[in-house]
Amino acid sequence: MRFFAALLLGLVATAALAAEWTTYENARFGYVVDIPPGFVEDGPPPENGDGQLFRSADGTQLLRVYGGNIIDEDFQTAVRGAMQAARDAGWSLSYERATPRWTSYSGTRQGMILYARGIALCGGEQYASFEIEYPDDDLDAMHRVIDRLVASLKASGNGIGC
Repeated sequence: MRFFAALLLGLVATAALAAEWTTYENARFGYVVDIPPGFVEDGPPPENGDGQLFRSADGTQLLRVYGGNIIDEDFQTAVRGAMQAARDAGWSLSYERATPRWTSYSGTRQGMILYARGIALCGGEQYASFEIEYPDDDLDAMHRVIDRLVASLKASGNGIGC
């Protein structure tokens, strides 16, 4: 039975990867990221224009994309703060990597997985990030989705104030 469930999940993931991805572009911070098929905006964007929240069609997966200004610190210090905030929110981080230009971290909490990726923008004065949360049962199917998200998160040009 598990074999058939895994096979079905793999077919669904393959179909999702073959379906049409869309692109989210943020003019305020000057970044883009691809949005997986089946994800729709979950509410209006915040008034400050820093990003958008997306939810999978079945409601089990959440994708946040956002940017921000780095004030009184550098990118790596800001990233360490974000990782600590994730820990404070109950995430048990099992992977953490931060460089002066990008960061990735992941962890688990109550049957869910968090994967976060961020990049420095504007000479390290701003950043763009995404965070995706999904059930741990979806781990295998999400590898290629996350690979695409990571590859697509890029600077699109100068954001406002850069």
